[in-house]
Amino acid sequence: MTETTILDAVTPDTGDGLAFVREVEQLGRSLARVREGVGRLIFGQEEVVDQTLVTVLAGGHALLIGVPGLAKTRLVETLGIILGLDDKRIQCTPDLMPADILGSEVLEEDADGRRSFRFIHGPVFAQLLMADEINRASPRTQSALLQAMQEHTVSVAGHTYRLPEPFHVLATQNPLEQEGTYPLPEAQLDRFLLQVSVGYPDVDAERMMLLATTGSDDVRAERVFSGAELMRAQRLLRRIPVGESVVEAILAIVRSGRPDSTTIDEVRRHVAWGPGPRASQALMLAARARAVLDGRLAPSIDDVLALAHPVLRHRMALNFAARAEGVTLDTVIDRLCDPHR
Repeated sequence: MTETTILDAVTPDTGDGLAFVREVEQLGRSLARVREGVGRLIFGQEEVVDQTLVTVLAGGHALLIGVPGLAKTRLVETLGIILGLDDKRIQCTPDLMPADILGSEVLEEDADGRRSFRFIHGPVFAQLLMADEINRASPRTQSALLQAMQEHTVSVAGHTYRLPEPFHVLATQNPLEQEGTYPLPEAQLDRFLLQVSVGYPDVDAERMMLLATTGSDDVRAERVFSGAELMRAQRLLRRIPVGESVVEAILAIVRSGRPDSTTIDEVRRHVAWGPGPRASQALMLAARARAVLDGRLAPSIDDVLALAHPVLRHRMALNFAARAEGVTLDTVIDRLCDPHR
């Protein structure tokens, strides 16, 4: 989509098209500074950083999956500082209780002997909540985050409490084959905008990390954004126009992943259940965010293809036949994307 097309598209809704373009370009420059700041502390994980930034910019939650020691926790802490968000951390363990996350009411007595209940806020009352090793918590505790992630509220003892804005959950997870882990329920997985796979850095990045983190220099993150600025960026993102071809590609990819409505034989034979409408919404928002992050004024089909895996891989499930034949979800998602490449 050219700049002229963008001006035509935004003028009816936003008034001054040129001002809108300048606002998007300014946001792109600010995000470049965010990228640069994160890159000084996180080495060899550029795609992981970009996908996490896409999630936050789109107003969603991210699930970072990888083996221990790949800087997942450090990435979340660094983003909290750079984005200027009030961040808190939960270390998930099997004995963690829902009240440890949400908070609880305590009975207090004042100087006159009058007793009353006071609600003590839990760590979920933050702008950026890091749930470290979320799959080590029991299913009961995992579900305590479900209402918070979807509605940005929590209910305790019959009272509903509003969470701060913006509110994002960046959870880390160990691979499920490791001992002492519990798989997340499908309903909660669907609340994560992206599932980000964190792999090992290449040799050059690991060499840089080795030299930078074992010397005497103490590199610290510096704030670039604030919570209010991030919310303005999220509102701006939703005003970015999306071309008809991009919308059709999103619909085609998501709908072709559903066994009961697809024309792709591999999906009918290998997929137990496919992505719902929330996947289409996630792809639309994430594609817009990726375009702005790259300094572009509108998303393309390439953005949709680049984000199909992190958007869809936790919203689909393979059946027993697929596992027996060695079929993976990445293979199925590649098949969904092939007609659009």
